[in-house]
Amino acid sequence: MDFTTTLQVSQMIVNELSGSSYVHKMQGLLFKSLGYEKLGQKYLDHYTEEMEWVEKYANRMMDLGCTPEVNISNKCALIEDPKAYIEADLKLQREGVESLYKLMPALAADPTTYDITKAYLADEEEDLYWDEQQVDLIEKLGYQNWLLRQM
Repeated sequence: MDFTTTLQVSQMIVNELSGSSYVHKMQGLLFKSLGYEKLGQKYLDHYTEEMEWVEKYANRMMDLGCTPEVNISNKCALIEDPKAYIEADLKLQREGVESLYKLMPALAADPTTYDITKAYLADEEEDLYWDEQQVDLIEKLGYQNWLLRQM
C-alpha cells in the first residue's frame, strides 16, 4: 500500500502543530505572569494536549518506516490582551478545522491515520467551541467581569 499521502499529511501536522502548540505554551506563561492564572493554565494544558497529538502522528510515521523531520519556523508575537488573543485563536481554529475536514477524504485509504485524524479533528472542534464560548461570555458578562473569572 502507498502511504505517501499519509506521510505528507502527518508531517504537515507534526510541523504545524508543534509550532502552534509552543505558541500556546508561551501565551499560557504570559497570561499567568499577567495574573490570569486560570487562562494561563488553560493554554499550558492545551500545549501538553497538542504535543500528545504531535507524538501520535510522529509515531504513526515511524510505524510506516519514515523518520519525521523537524521543521518549525513560526515567528509569532505574543498577545498580552486575552480578548485579542482568543479572537485571533478563534480565527486560526476555524481555519484549522476546515483544513482537517478537507484532508479527511485523502486519508480514507489508511484507516489507522484516518482514525487518528478523526479523533484529532473532534478535539480541534472542541477547542473551536471553547473559543466561541469565551467570545460569547465576554460579550454577555463584559470584558472586565470575564477577566476577573480568569484570575
